[in-house]
Amino acid sequence: MNDLNDNPEKKTEPTKAELDILQVLWEDGPSTVRAVNERLNAQKKAVQYTSTLKQMQLMVEKGLLLRDESSMKHVYSAAIGEQPTKSALLDRFVDTMYKGSPSSLMMQLLGNKNTSKAELDAIRNLLDQMDSDKA
Repeated sequence: MNDLNDNPEKKTEPTKAELDILQVLWEDGPSTVRAVNERLNAQKKAVQYTSTLKQMQLMVEKGLLLRDESSMKHVYSAAIGEQPTKSALLDRFVDTMYKGSPSSLMMQLLGNKNTSKAELDAIRNLLDQMDSDKA
């Protein structure tokens, strides 16, 4: 799969609505428009079938989705990978909001009162693992 940086001509970042569709396809795999639309509506994102269809057609044109037209019902799949896409979006976010400083982002996140003890323990374990990998 391509990521956002593979092709300089296709440096299109997905919009929020496009990310919602991509998330469904990343989780469920190749799907019809109807299946994607049902999942979006189940997530309380009330969208009409025709809106989902048009959005997914545009995403094919932008190179974000692939469309298999070999059967009567077209099946769509993500043309970009989940992790590379999230990494590229996160990098842009850190660059824009935190002047490129991941530590500033982490301090903001860790200062959030919603961070649970389990999440903090997982972060400590990740940091310990990163330290041991560098040793």
